[in-house]
Amino acid sequence: MKRLTLTKYAQVNTTVLENEFIDHYMIKANGEYVKVYLLLLRHMNKSCETLSISGMADILECTEKDVLRALNYWKKQGLLDYRDESDPGPGTGTQASPATLDEHSGMVADSSTSQQTIAPESTAPAPNIQQYRNRQERKEFKELLFVAEQYLGKTLSAVDIDTITYFFDTLHMSAELIEYLIEYCVENGHKSMHYIQKVALSWNEQKITTVSAAKSSTVMYNKNCYSVLNAYGIKGRAPAASETAYIKKWNEEYGFTLDIILEACNRTMNTIHQPNFEYTDTILKKWLSNNVHHLKDIDALDANYLKEKERKKKQAVKPANTLKSNKFNNFNGRSYDMSDLERRLVQQ
Repeated sequence: MKRLTLTKYAQVNTTVLENEFIDHYMIKANGEYVKVYLLLLRHMNKSCETLSISGMADILECTEKDVLRALNYWKKQGLLDYRDESDPGPGTGTQASPATLDEHSGMVADSSTSQQTIAPESTAPAPNIQQYRNRQERKEFKELLFVAEQYLGKTLSAVDIDTITYFFDTLHMSAELIEYLIEYCVENGHKSMHYIQKVALSWNEQKITTVSAAKSSTVMYNKNCYSVLNAYGIKGRAPAASETAYIKKWNEEYGFTLDIILEACNRTMNTIHQPNFEYTDTILKKWLSNNVHHLKDIDALDANYLKEKERKKKQAVKPANTLKSNKFNNFNGRSYDMSDLERRLVQQ
């Protein structure tokens, strides 16, 4: 375990950082490394307090490996020094040599002053942050973050960590299942945490709680692709990449089951008489906006559509016997005795 000894600074309410650090060191360093360095400076004002690697990782919401990488970086820059207690120096037995921040931090190591030590995790006080249910679970979660970084090829942001925490604590997905989730998404060309969350929610809705169930769902997904092609009348070939992308979106992003997807495909064929994934996507988008989850929901939408269509049709029909009032017929009509008129005409 790494042990880092820091000297105490006299001013307890302020953390002092020299401009030289900002001008020459901070601008070249990773932001996570700077956070670790500033945290060390902050805790130098707390005498007789231990700060573990694990505690620092929890406070900064990162992994222990991130903290160690930061410490190694600043050691190479010459701003601090430490060594593993298990690697004793010449003539020192097993005692760790003190590790200090140098003058670039605005602090000078002084063996006569009180010191603060980054101690082994077993002697560290519990940090004032939310803890996981037990030590083993916390360890699994931190290992999961490390694995996620390897798959995604980047250092996880705070938002990324919050999302994975959501999978772990709220969706109650095991570390093994979350690892397979990330692996599955990355293998299919998706490294976006937003996309990964969509898949996680889809699995949660399908009650998928184990890796084996997730793999079975993947096999079923491949079956769904061929079912869609059959609904379009396409046989004898695998789905193209663009077609697979549509089917994935309908199943994972929209969350539709196969029966609803096939209904949209059938309506596409009945309307335009040819396969068209874009047209089917338009149908499914409309159903998504209308909160369709089952076939009976589609029947209800159809019934409402026909009812509205009939209502508009009746409004468009004008009454046949209705006579408009205008300047030519806006007067009382006259009646004539045609026989009397004929008699008068003859007598003239």
